[in-house]
Amino acid sequence: MTLNALLFQALNGLSSASSLFLVAAGLSLIFGVTRIVNIAHGSLYMLGTYIAYSLAMHIGGALGFWGGIVATAVVVGILGALIEIVLLRRIYRAPELFQLLATFALVLIINDAALWIWGPEDLLGPRAPGLRDAIEILGRHLPTYDLFLIFVGPVVLIAMHLALARTRLGRLVRAATQDREMVGALGVNQAILFTVVFALGSALAGLGGALQVAREPANLSTDLTAISDAFVVVVVGGMGSIGGAYLAAVIIAEVKALCIGIGVLHIAGMALNFSKLTLVAEFLVMAIVLIVRPYGLLGRVQAAVRSIAEPEEPIRAATPTFKLFATAVLVILIFMPLLARNSPYTLVLGIDVLIAVLFATSLHFIMGPGGMHSFGHAAYFGLGAYGAALLVKWLGAPMSVALIAAPAVALAGGLLFGWFAVRLEGVYLAMITLAFAQIVWALVFQWEELTGGSNGVIGVWPPPPFDKSGFYFLLTLALTALGVFLLRRFLFAPFGYAMRAGRDSPLRAEAIGIHVKRVHWLGFAIAGCVCGIAGGLFAFAKGSISPETIHVQRSIDGLVMVLLGGIQTLTGPIVGASLFATLQDTVMRQTEYWRALLGGIILVLVLAFPGGIVGAFTRLFTKRAAVT
Repeated sequence: MTLNALLFQALNGLSSASSLFLVAAGLSLIFGVTRIVNIAHGSLYMLGTYIAYSLAMHIGGALGFWGGIVATAVVVGILGALIEIVLLRRIYRAPELFQLLATFALVLIINDAALWIWGPEDLLGPRAPGLRDAIEILGRHLPTYDLFLIFVGPVVLIAMHLALARTRLGRLVRAATQDREMVGALGVNQAILFTVVFALGSALAGLGGALQVAREPANLSTDLTAISDAFVVVVVGGMGSIGGAYLAAVIIAEVKALCIGIGVLHIAGMALNFSKLTLVAEFLVMAIVLIVRPYGLLGRVQAAVRSIAEPEEPIRAATPTFKLFATAVLVILIFMPLLARNSPYTLVLGIDVLIAVLFATSLHFIMGPGGMHSFGHAAYFGLGAYGAALLVKWLGAPMSVALIAAPAVALAGGLLFGWFAVRLEGVYLAMITLAFAQIVWALVFQWEELTGGSNGVIGVWPPPPFDKSGFYFLLTLALTALGVFLLRRFLFAPFGYAMRAGRDSPLRAEAIGIHVKRVHWLGFAIAGCVCGIAGGLFAFAKGSISPETIHVQRSIDGLVMVLLGGIQTLTGPIVGASLFATLQDTVMRQTEYWRALLGGIILVLVLAFPGGIVGAFTRLFTKRAAVT
């Protein structure tokens, strides 16, 4: 490691910063005006790489490459406008998290559309015409295309600053960022403004993806990677701050580049491999920034959004009729091993559904009554799963001890992560939970001596009689019912009322003596503990555990389960988890393009039940009862 090597690596990092900035700037612009957490933004970035590849390969030459980049930005911008007009405009009055659910459905549809058009193989585009050489800097050769990308970011930043500062559209965008309802009250057509902003943000995502076609192959996994990195950049810089997004992109890109440049460092006889930190560097940066500056480097407190969704119904105790129905369902499930004795796969699916129910209800505990949106709930699931699996694998512990240890390990994680998370609000809280989940994922992925790395832990099977699917189903049912019952008891105890008071009016709650942060911290710990039970059950159900268990996809699946059923009802996550797990299993076996089909089903459900399935039926029955 030399000073020249570090300086060269830092210079190389600036080219990556430009790419990060382009996709993050579009996301920040869209969120600042529409308040939509657009998960499909990464899919638009992915489409940019594929479309630019096709234009460059089929047209060829400078026109195909450079003209293709410009055309790609225009095409993706038009696609973004169509998405806003056809889909998002219909659900602006739905709760914000249901808009997130709709954009997640788009991720599934767009991913399978790309698979159908371009196939599963990675596609590497041609080298940039006119920029195919390299120049020598600090004794090393830097590709001229990378040097070109270094200047792209600042140019776009300056252009956006001038547009926002000196044009009427820019003034409207800045005004809508501060108070979009007042902008509408002054006579501005919000529908047109939202469409234009969504198109501009989408065009920036498409441009960012297109510019990568000469550096990285287009592949189907780009969407979630891009949106994850973009969210980190936007949150570190400050939601709605374009300058903050560029500053954050530079910091994160430089930290990752320097980790690669440092490589393996020997300190006091210990070898520290800094290059491995690149998997989690941006999340470490985000966690540190949010702890020190809760609204990002250049961010400010987001203005409240008024009159967007209908008032939330309070959580009520179950009626006698519903209790009778729930008891009947439980009795049927108890006899399920007998009813399905000729269909072993039914019991396997039933175990998966029950584990999903426990995962979703624990997430709902902090999202609904607690009002704390978590994008990293899979961390506690993974901690429980690995805690149980490692005890069995390395210490030979019996399953009973492992299943007790699973919630204990997850509880410790909930106490640690929750202590930091409850000091933040809104999207910032959600993103720090994602950061902690990714840190846990990186640890289990890289600590091969203990966790087995990417291979995971195998050979974790339940002992007799639970090696039979019927007995294991009953064990899973018992622990799931116990976990759901405990969560319900907490919600209708004084602790649950205190947690909801802190959600609805923290100032009033503090005034009557409730320590809101402490209550929410304990809520995180309880949710993590119950989620750990689900993780432990999962490890024995599958016989193995791997880092994919903690991947961001599982956290997103949990959000989908909760939102699909309804966040303001206690039965919502149970219905949502059961429906999602069953649909996912059924659809996967029907077609290669199961993601698109599942996404289409989710879109239909979101449009038909914008408050969740159970929430919609609850409101319907309430209105009918009021009429009669």
